[in-house]
Amino acid sequence: MRKIQFVNLGLQYRSLRSEILAAFDRVSRQGAYVLGKEVGLFEEEFADYCGTRHAVSVANGSDALYLALIALGIGAGDEVITVPNSFLATAWAIARTGARIVFVDVGNDMNINPALIERACTRRTKAIMPVHLTGRVADMDAILKIAKRRRLHVVEDAAQAVGARYHGQYAGSFGVCAGFSLHPLKNLHVHGDGGVITTSNEKIYSTLIQLRNHGLVSRDICNLIGINSRLDSVQAAIARIKLRRLEKWNRRMRFLAGIYSSGLSRFVVVPEEKRYEESCYHRYMIRLEKRDDLGKFLENNGIETKVNYPVPIHLQPAAKSLGYRRGDFPVAEKLADTILSLPLYPEMKDPDVTFVIEMIRRYFERRGSCEKGPAGRARRRGFRFRRSATSKRGCYAKA
Repeated sequence: MRKIQFVNLGLQYRSLRSEILAAFDRVSRQGAYVLGKEVGLFEEEFADYCGTRHAVSVANGSDALYLALIALGIGAGDEVITVPNSFLATAWAIARTGARIVFVDVGNDMNINPALIERACTRRTKAIMPVHLTGRVADMDAILKIAKRRRLHVVEDAAQAVGARYHGQYAGSFGVCAGFSLHPLKNLHVHGDGGVITTSNEKIYSTLIQLRNHGLVSRDICNLIGINSRLDSVQAAIARIKLRRLEKWNRRMRFLAGIYSSGLSRFVVVPEEKRYEESCYHRYMIRLEKRDDLGKFLENNGIETKVNYPVPIHLQPAAKSLGYRRGDFPVAEKLADTILSLPLYPEMKDPDVTFVIEMIRRYFERRGSCEKGPAGRARRRGFRFRRSATSKRGCYAKA
């Protein structure tokens, strides 16, 4: 049976193996394994790529968000607005500062709904943390206007959005800070964990440099209480190799996403972009009512899929103390019940994407239904799919 993995990191490594091994040897010969030359070079190159003055590498994407908030002075008694349909780390980073998490529902683009932000603001609100989910930048024009009017910080959770654009501007360059993840499942990743904070604010940059390294300003002097969150030199060297190819990889992701959307739009709800958006497609998510049924069908046909994320953060056991309940964020909850992530990575072959599309088409044709398009409208009018003796595709007839 044909097998299509959800991700296949080994394919990328094989294409870069000689460069990665050479980088490992170079760093090993230098002997500067922590905060060495490679780290500084990567930070310069990453900041230049994102269009910010500075980038500060850290141990992981969660620490990137946490340290960004700490550098802004956010802590106990403050509130930070974000969304409930992200990975847990978004909320975890806020809670770790001592601030209160305030959730706002999302729109059909799966990102924070700007129209709902101001009603969630109180005198304790200090920041908005929009999440660029699936690699699509949130509506930053609207968010920044609200932040300016309310004098709030904007900290982008850009963990999934490295290389994504909005009005031609890169994710990570809109807010006062942004946090990125270099986790192996991200478009730009290292061989382990890693993260980056971007900022163009000199004072925040200086604070972050200390915070990530125990609060030290020199080997013997500690200015403030920080944490140990440093990117290793070997990982930085690997990140530099991959950063040079990121634009090419993201173009490939967008191309494959286009094939998916063209082939699937009559069956399911597919991602859409406005003319000024350029997603990097960290995830390609479709939406349909019987998500689990389709997922099982694809699994039985050798195609691995995932659900990101089936339980919204506000419904997690760890979030009980926040006082939210089911129904508080209907759009996020509906998305959690209907989204399905399909395989997508730069090394995927065109025929693999075509095979996934074909299997989804077969799924709907065997059931005589589809979620949208002409077939969906026919089903809602009482028509059902009938396989013809002369046509493999069949036709819709009155039930």
